[in-house]
Amino acid sequence: MSGTTPALDRRRVLAHRFAAHGLAARTAADPAELRVLRLGVQDTPPGSLPLALAARLREVPADTPPGASVVWSHRGAPHLHPDADLVALAAACWPVSAADAAARLGWQRARLAAEGAAARGAIRAVAEAVATVLSGGPLVKGELSTEVTRIVPAALSPWCGPCGVHHVAEQLLRLAGLPAGARLRPGTKPVVLEAVPDWPGPPADDAAGAGPVVAAYLDLFAPASPSDVAGFLGTSTTAARPALPDGLVPVTVDGRSVLCPPALLDELTGPAPDPAGVVRLLPPSDPYLQGRDRELLVPAKEHRSVIWRAVGAPGVVAVDGEVAGVWRTRARGRVLDITVDEFRPLSAAETRAAEAEAERVRQVRGTREVVVRTG
Repeated sequence: MSGTTPALDRRRVLAHRFAAHGLAARTAADPAELRVLRLGVQDTPPGSLPLALAARLREVPADTPPGASVVWSHRGAPHLHPDADLVALAAACWPVSAADAAARLGWQRARLAAEGAAARGAIRAVAEAVATVLSGGPLVKGELSTEVTRIVPAALSPWCGPCGVHHVAEQLLRLAGLPAGARLRPGTKPVVLEAVPDWPGPPADDAAGAGPVVAAYLDLFAPASPSDVAGFLGTSTTAARPALPDGLVPVTVDGRSVLCPPALLDELTGPAPDPAGVVRLLPPSDPYLQGRDRELLVPAKEHRSVIWRAVGAPGVVAVDGEVAGVWRTRARGRVLDITVDEFRPLSAAETRAAEAEAERVRQVRGTREVVVRTG
């Protein structure tokens, strides 16, 4: 009926996402072919990145792919992005206003405000300092923080009680990293940062605009609400709303009001496809878990509390787009134990598929053998 808001089937939406994320079929041989790379692949905790790539690529990758770098991008978290996208990404991640900058700083904005520091100016000052320091060569993150603290205004390095010193705030340093042209050197522990070659400097304020990131988010997570987009960006809904593209269509998914790009509406209308039995072992912070509508992906609150933990989050067992359980690893010498805790019983075929996926995890971790236990 004309004027009726389309109601989309949850399972159909998840099936679309599963395919868009490169999980329904391994068709890509090169990470550059993955749609998730347009948004970025997070590496939290360290080691999640190669597992996320292994879940999607035909062959298990040996190391960080050429032509791409890990940088602090969305919400200050480390993500893999194509090198060719970094300058544009820095502008897309740059705050469009003082309020946007303050929102991105999270709780640390109060510390800076107490010192009289303006949020967007603080990010620019620290970015310029990071670029200056890294022009002298790569540094361990702690050394970088120390050197940046030496040269920024005192208001940008308030007293830190737990550390017992003045230092530039962690989130401020992370938000300034990409605009400064800083990237994380692969395989370093502790983290080493180095300068991106030929970096043009922090973006101008009038070059800021999250439109490209929002488009990439909607490509993977539509339908979505403005608050979903804001949550991914790490800012307020007020700041994120102007970056939404024109023409989004209001729809509902499980009764929740969201917005859908019109080009996707036909694809998302209709019943869910028949189950294909595709199983993937996804790491913590996998792109598939980055949508902010977590209730859609995992309806049970008790299951969400297990998956999205601040510390010690497990990986998830995804079956045809549905989360069917979680998995954790423990190394015993050259043997990798993988324990699967089921949210619902896996079939015999799904268990065999999970064991085949565990072999990919073993290859990434570099152990001789893998043992899978389910329950």
